[in-house]
Amino acid sequence: MPTPTAEAPATAKATTAIALDSVSKIYGSFAALRNVSTTFASGSCTMILGENGAGKSTLLRAAAGLITPTRGKVSIFSQPPSQQRHRVAYMSHAPMLYDELTAMENLTYFAALHRGDACACVGSPEMALRAVGLDPHLTRPVGQYSQGMRQRTSLARVLQTDPEILLLDEPFSNLDVSSAVHMVELLADFLTWPLPGGGSRTILLTTHLASLAEPITTHTLHMRAGQIIQPPTEAAR
Repeated sequence: MPTPTAEAPATAKATTAIALDSVSKIYGSFAALRNVSTTFASGSCTMILGENGAGKSTLLRAAAGLITPTRGKVSIFSQPPSQQRHRVAYMSHAPMLYDELTAMENLTYFAALHRGDACACVGSPEMALRAVGLDPHLTRPVGQYSQGMRQRTSLARVLQTDPEILLLDEPFSNLDVSSAVHMVELLADFLTWPLPGGGSRTILLTTHLASLAEPITTHTLHMRAGQIIQPPTEAAR
């Protein structure tokens, strides 16, 4: 994973990072997604808004390749998500950490899993923890961390894979305002990290706290009942 830098990445021609083509996801008689078609440009940070049950999380999970659409097609850089896993990282609203392990032990464990999956993009767990402002040598188990520290550890867990696309489901969940603002600052920094061969990082996030994500948001998308009611539009600056 690259050393974080305060400098913006070189300008590159925008390409389509994520595309959904007539995607539906049906669970029994419930349609979590209904004929969704949209694209997300490389280098963008799109905030997905909508009430609970709008389909936001399902869209993210489909983009991450964690679920297979009932109908339609999802593409990551024009290829199936299964062929682009090394370029995508997904962080759910749950930290998905082992409470009895330290932050360093958690990240080292997950790094080993990625290496076992033939992923060549795993960076240094220590560097990832420092990037989110945590001491990699902290000896307390994660179960004793504050919610903000747990969220930062979870973010470090996905950042250590050096993703080109970062998918975040309610990253500000259960955070106080100060911790949420810090999370936004970390994401803003991530967007500036250089990529080998050029290009730009991309973020897709869901939230009920739109005002928190506005500083990094380039586009907003509104969903309701499994459908897009307002396609990605440029955020006001």
